[in-house]
Amino acid sequence: MKLLSRWSGIEKLKREKIFILSLFLGLFLVAFVCVTLGNMFYRQAEDVSGLIDAAKDTVVLKAIGISISAAICSTLIAFFFGVPLAYFLARKEFIGKSIIESIVDVPLVIPHIVAGIALYGVFMRYGLIGAPLERLGIVITEAYLGIVVAMLFMSLPYLIDTAREGFKEVDPRLENVARSLGASHWRTFREITFPLAFPSIRSGAILSWGRAISEFSAVLILAYHPISAPILIYEKFTSFGLSASRPISVLLISICLVIFVLLRTLGGRRE
Repeated sequence: MKLLSRWSGIEKLKREKIFILSLFLGLFLVAFVCVTLGNMFYRQAEDVSGLIDAAKDTVVLKAIGISISAAICSTLIAFFFGVPLAYFLARKEFIGKSIIESIVDVPLVIPHIVAGIALYGVFMRYGLIGAPLERLGIVITEAYLGIVVAMLFMSLPYLIDTAREGFKEVDPRLENVARSLGASHWRTFREITFPLAFPSIRSGAILSWGRAISEFSAVLILAYHPISAPILIYEKFTSFGLSASRPISVLLISICLVIFVLLRTLGGRRE
C-alpha cells in the first residue's frame, strides 16, 4: 500500500509539472496577443477624444454594422449548409471523402487576394454565376451580397471542420440505441446527436463569425462598396495614417471582444 501510495504521489507530481509547463508555454502566445493589442489600446488611451469621435461617426458605425451583420449572414449560411455536410463526413466512409474534405479546406491555404480574384471571376456581371443572377436583378459585385459571399467563402472551413470533429466525438452506439427504441433518423439526430455535438458546432460558428468579420482582401476585390470596417480602416490608414485608423481599429476590436466574451460565457453556462 505504501508503494502504491508513493507511486500515485509521484505520478501526481509529474502531472502537475506537465500542467505547469503547458501553462508556461501557452502563456507565451497569450502574452504575444495581449502585448500586440494592448499596445494599440495604450496608444489610443492618449487620444480618448479620437476614440469618442470615431464612436460618434455615422460612417464608422455604418461600416462596423455592415461587417457585423454580413458576418452573421455568412455564418448562418455556413451553419445551414455546413452542419449537414459535417455530419455526413463524420459518419460516412466513401471513395473521394478526402477530396471533399480537401476542397472544403482550400480557403484556408490559398492567399485571400487570390480567393477574391476567383470569386470576382465567377460573380462579376458577366461571370459564370453573376450573369444569370444579373438577369434576375441580383447583383453580387459592389453590393452587400458580395461582402457576404466573400466572408462565406473564407470562413466556412472553420465551422465545417469543427462541427465534423464534434460529430465524431458522439458515440454512434447512442444513435443505435435510439434507433432500436423506435426513434427515426431525424429524431435521433435532433434529440441526441446534435445536442451532444452542439458545443463544437457553437465553437465553430463563433470562429467562423470571427474569421468573416476580419476578412479584407476577398471583400476588397469582390465588393469594395458598401464599405465594411476593415476596408474603412485601410482607407484611413493609407490616407491619414495611424491617427485616423487606430481609433476605428480599437472600436472594432472592443466590440468584437465583448461579443466573443458574451458568446463564450453564455455557452459555458448552458453546458
